Amino acid sequence: MPLFTPSRRWQKAYNAFKETSLSEKIEETFEKSFKGALWGCRMCGNCLLQETAFICPMACPKGLRNGPCGGSTPDHCCVDESRPCIWYEIYRRAEKMGRLDKLLEVLPPLDWDKTGTSALRDVYTKLNENGVMKTISSGLKASPKERKEGWNRFFMEIRQPEWWDGDAQPHPALPHEPVSKLEEKLRADEFVVTYEIVPPVSSDFSSFDDKLTDVKEFVDAVNITDSASAIPRVSPLACAAHALDLGIEPILQMAARDRTRISLQADLMGASALGIRNILLISGDHPNKGQRPFSRMDVWDYDSVQAVWITRKLRDEGKYLDGRGISNPPKYYIGAAASPYASLPKYQAIRAEKKLNAGTQFFQTNLIFDMDRFEAYLEALNKRNILDKMHLIAGVTLIRSIKGAQFMNQLPGVEVPDKIIQRLESVKDIKKESYQLCLEMIDKLKSMPGVQGIHFMAINKADILKQLIQDSHLDFNN
Repeated sequence: MPLFTPSRRWQKAYNAFKETSLSEKIEETFEKSFKGALWGCRMCGNCLLQETAFICPMACPKGLRNGPCGGSTPDHCCVDESRPCIWYEIYRRAEKMGRLDKLLEVLPPLDWDKTGTSALRDVYTKLNENGVMKTISSGLKASPKERKEGWNRFFMEIRQPEWWDGDAQPHPALPHEPVSKLEEKLRADEFVVTYEIVPPVSSDFSSFDDKLTDVKEFVDAVNITDSASAIPRVSPLACAAHALDLGIEPILQMAARDRTRISLQADLMGASALGIRNILLISGDHPNKGQRPFSRMDVWDYDSVQAVWITRKLRDEGKYLDGRGISNPPKYYIGAAASPYASLPKYQAIRAEKKLNAGTQFFQTNLIFDMDRFEAYLEALNKRNILDKMHLIAGVTLIRSIKGAQFMNQLPGVEVPDKIIQRLESVKDIKKESYQLCLEMIDKLKSMPGVQGIHFMAINKADILKQLIQDSHLDFNN
């Protein structure tokens, strides 16, 4: 257990991917020893301690470098319950230090060429470039305010390489005509209906086609999930393209779990070339939430915030991460997930603001059952002055049974209140009561400030979905 980071390493420290000199090896050994004891350092070579309240984010099992996942809780990590959620601890300490706004900066993914090497070498190199004596002299002569600004500027230039160039400023889309029907309706302040569909496990598209055509006439867009619950299915890119062929507007989900930044950029370009315009960028469920044999469980190549940043740069700046220009940039409407019940509302509001600043244009939430906590989340967004800048689509579903409600309570980022379970336990017809409960929730959500749509999940029968939409007086898309 390290002294300053309240968790142990998820994995062992990295070794360098290249040969280093004897002096570098000595430096690496020294750094690994003292930073390992203090912060559980994994020798990522891309140190962010100053920006993350001196708690190492690499202790997160997902290696997230820009905030918590949707399953964050104050009690424990959703991946490994034997350890605390490291990002909850970062937020909590940053709040005590008065440094919460520091967490808005969009931090880069690992430069893998640096992993296993000394992060202090970047500091030495920067000092030599600026002149050691000159830097010390100017620091001594400066006022406290100037000294602080100089210190922050010095380290920002180290942690924000030119290929990333991250900051904490809003990056809205450039002026453009809507690229999808979903964007057109949300920008016009119309209420939308979206529906989540799971790709087939078979290469036969017939049942998938039936589900799509059954809902085609009464939803605005269909989410195509990306190996949800870490269980492999047919490629969401193939399914989204197939939906387009059937005249249905897809929302392509892309999980960071299964991609490197190379394949992310390749898939984004491919999706645009196929005419897919709505993209929902998520971290994805951890592999240990799936079925054995588990996939790789160590640090991921990028997180959902970084995915939004990369996607926006492809579209608005017309260039890849490596700097190559794109003569015909892709077109997207960029979406991200919102987690009203993860950790605390005030922390999730910071997470949402960071995604918004990075380039997110619409949000879809996890399943909503606890209306009081959801209202607290909306209030937290409003306090940060971002609620009116978001297009927020609220997630709902039907509870099929008491066992189903208890199961959903175990899902990361989902909370079914005891009063709802007790209500369902008190009736004979749970399905009928659950249907009424869903109508009541939709009615409340429609009147809440900032909510601009309903996202239906885990409803397999089209006739039930259609009846829900009719009974809740949601306008059909046609």
